[in-house]
Amino acid sequence: MSCVLIMGGARSGKSARAERTAIASGKEVIYVATSQAHDEEMAARIAHHRQQRPAHWQTVEEPLALAATLATLSRPDNLILVDCLTLWLSNLLFADGQVYPEIGNIELPARFHTERAALLATLPTLPGEVLLVSNEVGMGIVPWGAVSRTFADEAGRLNQAVAQCCQRVEMLIAGLPLTLKA
Repeated sequence: MSCVLIMGGARSGKSARAERTAIASGKEVIYVATSQAHDEEMAARIAHHRQQRPAHWQTVEEPLALAATLATLSRPDNLILVDCLTLWLSNLLFADGQVYPEIGNIELPARFHTERAALLATLPTLPGEVLLVSNEVGMGIVPWGAVSRTFADEAGRLNQAVAQCCQRVEMLIAGLPLTLKA
């Protein structure tokens, strides 16, 4: 098993880098999309990503049960590209229609903890290659509002934990990769 984490900020080139890496592998690619089109702007982003991918790639849309999906799809002869972990994290935060306070402590839903733990337990056991795309959201100002701060904190914790599971970690800045772990 080979696991690679490709991180970066918005429009850093992380998805394009992951897609080029997947193509270069020469393996059958399964693209696991975690995003959901809750509005027109997100639908346009999803459509743009679909147009960028090779038509012969299998696409699986999975907004919540990522570990189970990876376990089902991974084989020694394929490569799974997951785009992206931070959208998946956001999906988990709001999966049950939670409404969070503007200030104070945020109680994360049980499914958030269960799915996160399942992903971290599953990654090292997968027989095939996995490319994981994630946003680096912690390099700017501290977000306004309790849920935004909680999201930034949890994204940082998730990126750290996933990086520990991966053999390679890259950070994309202005479309240029910086190897953090090789």
